Amino acid sequence: MARRYDTNDTTDRVTGLREAASAVRRGELVVLPTDTVYGIGADAFSAEAVSDLLLAKGRGRNMPTPVLIGSPNTLHGLVTDFSELAWELVDAFWPGALTLVARHQPSLQWDLGDTRGTVAVRMPLHPVAIELLTEVGPMAVSSANLTGHPAPEDCDAAQQMLGDSVSVYLDGGPTPGNVPSSIVDVTGPVPVLLREGALSPDELRKVVPDLEVAN
Repeated sequence: MARRYDTNDTTDRVTGLREAASAVRRGELVVLPTDTVYGIGADAFSAEAVSDLLLAKGRGRNMPTPVLIGSPNTLHGLVTDFSELAWELVDAFWPGALTLVARHQPSLQWDLGDTRGTVAVRMPLHPVAIELLTEVGPMAVSSANLTGHPAPEDCDAAQQMLGDSVSVYLDGGPTPGNVPSSIVDVTGPVPVLLREGALSPDELRKVVPDLEVAN
């Protein structure tokens, strides 16, 4: 039976974050609010938990799961060949609605799907998400919906779709909007916008003027 906690209530928030952290460490799934939409998350380093996440969403390995982190410093242990331009994007837009696709450290023991040596990573601008990520470390997090359905802007919508496949739901109220993060590939010499979301090309070019936009 899934448990749900109101993170706008002080007592419930403390209990909910403790229970969510314990669930993640046990390899179970949790739903958490972010600054874009609600996410379903698991321990990024548990291949079984990530597989359960993909199964809960009805999603294949060809659509690997992004990773959320609680601090930019965490990047040092996760990515390699991270350019100065990439760090400038981090400095300008994190925490926030920018996902960066970078080459991950080859020594990492994780299986996020068919990533071909890369990872999509983001630091969300949401206190509940950051507190949980700070406690448990990097999490594989995808939008908390069944594949093909709208991404949920509140906990009710997430729970209706995912039900008891999730152990703990953290209800932070409605999210600010349903616009997803913008995704920028920083694996090459010039950053490439793969998906326009909350950040427009013009906003990104204020930091990286040579930004290209994928066709």
